Amino acid sequence: MFTLLSAIRIVHINIMDGSSPLYKVRINVMNNLWKNSIRWSVLIAVITLVLAAIFTIISTAILSGAGWAFGMFVVFFIVCIGVIFDIIGVAATAAPEQPFHAMAAKKVNGAYEAMLISKNADKVANFCADVIGDISGVVSGTAASTVVLHLAFAAGAQDGSAFHFVISVIFTAVVAALTVGGKALGKTIAIAKATAIIYQVGRFLHLLEKKLKITLLNKRATKKTKA
Repeated sequence: MFTLLSAIRIVHINIMDGSSPLYKVRINVMNNLWKNSIRWSVLIAVITLVLAAIFTIISTAILSGAGWAFGMFVVFFIVCIGVIFDIIGVAATAAPEQPFHAMAAKKVNGAYEAMLISKNADKVANFCADVIGDISGVVSGTAASTVVLHLAFAAGAQDGSAFHFVISVIFTAVVAALTVGGKALGKTIAIAKATAIIYQVGRFLHLLEKKLKITLLNKRATKKTKA
């Protein structure tokens, strides 16, 4: 016991010693982690900026000439997109990688893509749950305001009237409840059916690449296997 404790103490001292090779390796690893983290953060921020602008322009263009009924459908569709991508993000972190390795070895379509999703779960979850999910929340809120205004005008009410205020509160509350409730239910489903969900996403990405030649995953990226 004494020998084991002494060995652990010696290793700890060597790691903390600035002149030790182990210390230099530790510093290099930490520096690489920081660089990769900063690089990914900047990239995801730029992607978010571009996608948010695109989604806002598209939703505004669609709602500008549409009635309030169709506008409600668009808002709920945006909410559903946010919930679906949140489910994918949670499922990516919950799905084990090993089943996809076995399926990929048997050349099952979509298994390799599913394995890559599971292997890069942190980035997939960040993109799906944070980027798409948050953008959907912001865009749905903006779209809801436009729909409420159209509904108020259709009812003969003015902007800022009591009727406009009431339906604005009600519609905003309904959208928020559907978003939060949908994501809460989605997380339960994502955890319970993580492997099946990620496999279906992998099949979709495989089909997308095979039929339309659109590749969304970096197949050269490697990362430590999840347990």
